[in-house]
Amino acid sequence: MIRILLISGPTASGKSGLALRVAEELDGVVVNADSMQVYADLRVLTARPSTEDEARAPHKLYGNRDGAEACTAADWANDAAEEIQKAREAGQQPIVVGGTGLYIKTLLEGIAAIPDIPVGVREAGRRLRLEHGNDALYQSLKDKDPEGAEKLKPKDRQRVLRAWEVAEATGTPLHVWQKKPSTPLLPDAQFFSVLFEPDRETLYAACDSRFDAMLEAGALGEVEVLIERNLNPSLPVMKALGVPELAAFLAGDITQEEAVTKAQQHTRNYAKRQTTWFRTQFNASGTIPEQYSDSLFQEIFPIIRQFLLT
Repeated sequence: MIRILLISGPTASGKSGLALRVAEELDGVVVNADSMQVYADLRVLTARPSTEDEARAPHKLYGNRDGAEACTAADWANDAAEEIQKAREAGQQPIVVGGTGLYIKTLLEGIAAIPDIPVGVREAGRRLRLEHGNDALYQSLKDKDPEGAEKLKPKDRQRVLRAWEVAEATGTPLHVWQKKPSTPLLPDAQFFSVLFEPDRETLYAACDSRFDAMLEAGALGEVEVLIERNLNPSLPVMKALGVPELAAFLAGDITQEEAVTKAQQHTRNYAKRQTTWFRTQFNASGTIPEQYSDSLFQEIFPIIRQFLLT
């Protein structure tokens, strides 16, 4: 039996702080479950743990992917399962922390048995979208998988592309594959899940102040370097919170004040969607109705320790 601590919740709620303190107390390894913190290009703008924090306890799957590649939920879940196994073999406590619901769902429930998509098919889908637009790709999906297309919005570029790739490569719609039994990644695992759920006013204020702090720490320069790479704008890293807005400022399309206002609003919207997802899709072992603090750690650590070590 592998006992795993899973710390989740919306952005800016204090998940990383709790993960680090538990890791220090229990010889733990912190495994990232944030879909943007996997990219090496955006340490500041994705609020990855600092180098000082990383020196206090091992951190895995942070900045381990290049922005030029898209990391899928299945990619991440396989990587996370491997890091969890390594931690247990070394006698260390695995601690998974993040707010990307799809990543967490995939780790908990397993991966649908969808065959790998050939590179040629992936390139064909991107070429179709690039040359004829996303509407053309969506129409092609409707021809191949009308039921699946009906469930998607035409502007949902990534999901439309994924559904098109699967239908094109396998001849079977994605939603049919998803109904097949999943392959468990950690069949012997038992999770103790802690969900941060601070009140909306506190959470939104934290989102705003953290974005200001990221700007002061060099987020604008980070985006400037990212833009210079001339990556495909459909890649996840190019749509990370703050990137489109700061890129628009650097291009001279909006003022810096407008960019900050828009980025903060989008971050608050994202935090709201995360909160809704966790409330409706996630069954936590325990919920914390406040942000992380030292006093909170002292209160809940004995409960966490008891589950993990007994």
